Amino acid sequence: MRHKLDKVLFLAVVFLAVFGLLMIFSASSVWAEYKFDNSFHYVIYQGIFFLVGLFIMIIVSKIDYRLYYKYSNNILLVCFILLILVLIPGIGSVRNGSRSWFGIGSLGIQPSEAAKISLIIFTSKYLSQNDGYVKDFFKGVLPVLLVVLVFFGLIMLQPDLGTGVILFMAIIAILFISGVSMKFFIGGGIIGLIGVIVLILIAPYRMDRITSFVNPWKDELGTGFQIIQSLYAIGPGGLLGTGYLNSVQKHFYLPEPQTDFIFSIIAEEFGVMGAFIVVGLFCIVLYRGITISKNCHDLFGKYLAFGILFQLIFQATMNLMVVVGLIPVTGVTLPFLSYGGSSLLVSMASIGIILNISRK
Repeated sequence: MRHKLDKVLFLAVVFLAVFGLLMIFSASSVWAEYKFDNSFHYVIYQGIFFLVGLFIMIIVSKIDYRLYYKYSNNILLVCFILLILVLIPGIGSVRNGSRSWFGIGSLGIQPSEAAKISLIIFTSKYLSQNDGYVKDFFKGVLPVLLVVLVFFGLIMLQPDLGTGVILFMAIIAILFISGVSMKFFIGGGIIGLIGVIVLILIAPYRMDRITSFVNPWKDELGTGFQIIQSLYAIGPGGLLGTGYLNSVQKHFYLPEPQTDFIFSIIAEEFGVMGAFIVVGLFCIVLYRGITISKNCHDLFGKYLAFGILFQLIFQATMNLMVVVGLIPVTGVTLPFLSYGGSSLLVSMASIGIILNISRK
């Protein structure tokens, strides 16, 4: 049976993206005027990506999601090749210390964004095909983990721990709802914790982020600078904020506030009420996504909708926790709101897939 498009989910995502455009202009105008002599530089590019993303979301919402089931291996292979190519000097470009971009002029395309979706599609297909083996570690879990670890390794070579963690956790979440034994999660959790500790210890800059998280004022002009400036932005916001365009921290205090720390500017200009509105919209996306996944009688569609939803909400949660100082800085953007074309396009296309699942 074919249903109408889930308008609540659609509108919640559009509102988030439009509000993101307004905040990108506010957060980036001073920096863009200084760097490009054009205060509209960032918002123009993001506006173009928003219009393209909106078009893609609508088109994808009309494409039968079961088509991804048929071509999941091909999609995975393409993303695998792109992740290898981006690591090659001269092909991939370095930004903020990570070789994770294909540079096209002043624009950048991040293949790891598409890789997250390709792995969710692959895992959803594999688990729906092997539903009877989910209790068997070697037949039901290990094949998925091996593929995920290969992709995780390629992303860590960039290096991009934040994206790698989001990718890994999304797959773990799908495995959890598929009925995999709790023994796996206990053992996997211990191994994963050890792995994260090792990754932190072998990279000095990650250890610096941990120490700056514990006490940012120990190096207030270095590793602790971002989180301190973020808290200085949130603090004066109060209940209703200082007003749109009235942020102080965007005046070269908070580095490139239109990206990872855009929520700090939202809290500064719109206060607690603005923060609640953003969180509320994400809660609507969460509720509608869970409802769609729960009501889907096709295992592939159920896993696919849940995996995409979990990945988006987990990423948003990580970003918000970083901004308010609950976890170390990860470099993870806020979906639909932060500046970044490839992230916005993939996020809106992902919602398009969930919208198509809701039609069935």
